[in-house]
Amino acid sequence: MKKYKPYLAMALILPIITLPFIGRSTFKRFYPSVLFVCSIVLLESIVAYKRVWWWFYNKIMPKPISDMFLIIAGPFFVGSLWILKFTYGKFKRYLAINFIIDTIFVYIIINLFKKIGYGSLVRIKRYQFLSLFLLKAILLYMFQFVREKRGTVLR
Repeated sequence: MKKYKPYLAMALILPIITLPFIGRSTFKRFYPSVLFVCSIVLLESIVAYKRVWWWFYNKIMPKPISDMFLIIAGPFFVGSLWILKFTYGKFKRYLAINFIIDTIFVYIIINLFKKIGYGSLVRIKRYQFLSLFLLKAILLYMFQFVREKRGTVLR
């Protein structure tokens, strides 16, 4: 377990360190949408735990979502804010950037997780996992789009 703790700490801390550079207005604008999708990811994690889509070898905490929380609170949350900041309003670019980042995660980072003994995919294939990521990316964009069309966005 000690073997992967520094990697997990970096995965959580490094993205959070970049938050001050994102800008207050950007954070206020996109935060609700990103939080909504993070909630969906947490629910997905519960389903994944029950269906053993992926597995974490050594639990940090006993709850099924605790291991995913580090990934959600760090790279997913902050990364989503940054991607929206630079691509919102340009859906094709948004989708392309998400596809590239999600592909790197599914086909490279997951291998690193397995190598360091953190976790791996079990009953879900990589292309299915990638499809879930892309579905959440589209959901995030659509949620933000609807928020802006309804005029509920603070700028």
